[in-house]
Amino acid sequence: MGMRLRILALAAALSTAAGAADTRIPIVVELFTSEGCSSCPPADALLQEITARMPAGVEIIPLSEHVDYWDHLGWRDPFSSSLFSARQQAYGDYFKSNNIYTPQMIVDGLQQFLGSDSEQARKAVRFAARQPKATVSVRLAGTKGRINVHVDELAEAKVDRADVFLVVTESGLANSVQTGENAGHRLTHTGVVRSLVKIVEIEAKQGAYVADLQVNLQPSWRRENLHAVILVQDRKTRRIAGAASCNL
Repeated sequence: MGMRLRILALAAALSTAAGAADTRIPIVVELFTSEGCSSCPPADALLQEITARMPAGVEIIPLSEHVDYWDHLGWRDPFSSSLFSARQQAYGDYFKSNNIYTPQMIVDGLQQFLGSDSEQARKAVRFAARQPKATVSVRLAGTKGRINVHVDELAEAKVDRADVFLVVTESGLANSVQTGENAGHRLTHTGVVRSLVKIVEIEAKQGAYVADLQVNLQPSWRRENLHAVILVQDRKTRRIAGAASCNL
């Protein structure tokens, strides 16, 4: 094969690979967890595993949401927030569950289960991948934390009205727990939610939503490990009908 043919073949292969990457189905895996809970480290490890070993054609977007109701039981989780406890309670209300617990995993807002159940997690991911999705994209616009967001095809995802959330996550985090149920253990986390903000409500009849947004970043967050995540969540069913992420 001549040099020109080899270059053309390589370009075609790269184009095909890029196209395949672009068509991956985004699946949001939320884990409600706490460093004060001795049952949570296996779930934290599972979230890291399924994120690193994504099924073919799927992009796992991990959201590790550290609740604060464990904080008074021996160890204050430095990543915890009442915001995540409230979000978990909202899911509990929707699922008609009287038992709010950790670790709890919720896949695309569709199914909830014990966060360390690897078989159920994989089944839930496969189920979520078969559901209709809105078109969502997010990309970095410059170097100062500005992003471009585009959401379209809500009707194709069978959604009338949706909330759009901007989430900042940080991976590669670790912490040595000094007291409480996990005392003496060093815990690692991926996709830790640093901020979660509702930015707009949209309706299918309005057509596409396009925005240029500023992401507020804290100096203590490591920029190289940060992601901006856009979630499109059905207001009626709480199903996550679309999502996208980009490096910050």
